[in-house]
Amino acid sequence: MPLGQHKEQHFQSTETVRDVVIGMSDGLTVPFALAAGLSGAHVGTQVVVLAGLAEIAAGCIAMGLGGYLAARTDAEHYENELRREVEETRTMPEEEADEVCKIFEGWGLTDEQVRPIVAAISSDEKRWVDFMMRFELNLEPPDPKRAVTSAVTIGASYVAGGLIPLAPYMVAPTMEEGLMASVSLTIAALAAFGGVKAKFTGIPVWRGAAQTALIGGLAAAAAFLIARIFR
Repeated sequence: MPLGQHKEQHFQSTETVRDVVIGMSDGLTVPFALAAGLSGAHVGTQVVVLAGLAEIAAGCIAMGLGGYLAARTDAEHYENELRREVEETRTMPEEEADEVCKIFEGWGLTDEQVRPIVAAISSDEKRWVDFMMRFELNLEPPDPKRAVTSAVTIGASYVAGGLIPLAPYMVAPTMEEGLMASVSLTIAALAAFGGVKAKFTGIPVWRGAAQTALIGGLAAAAAFLIARIFR
């Protein structure tokens, strides 16, 4: 292959995928278990739908807010560490230079090879601080829009997942038919979601599909049985 034509294909949206996974997995599982439990208690289709919608709204807000706060915490942590690194490069440059040396020595470079590299890096404060943030602390600059994007993505994914187990109850003539349709539809959705998630995580698709469907099915079955026993 001629030089300059090689292009590596790397997935660049891991944070977005993580948010979708968080929102969708909980959105599919929690309303599914709630609807199954209420069906086991024979409270009526209208109650199942209303309770399910209320749970989806509450879960969307709670999960979205959790994602927002998590992203804000990451951003604040980065800013705090950035200020600390700037201060340390100014007040204790020799110690910081030694830390740069140790990083390169850990990669197998000799002292003769390291010295000119350290001199080049430490000659510019921004480059020096950026290097320490990346290679000493393993921190990347956060996206300033990350908190809002995370909240919206997780919340929307939760709603999308939550409506799947609830939709059959909205159209089925009886609660029993709604439960059967909800189980079939949601298990299929869980399996499909688990398979897609497995593609991104590198595990076998069949295993990801089976694990996700099993977890959701067990949660719903437990809720249904408990409601049946104690109703």
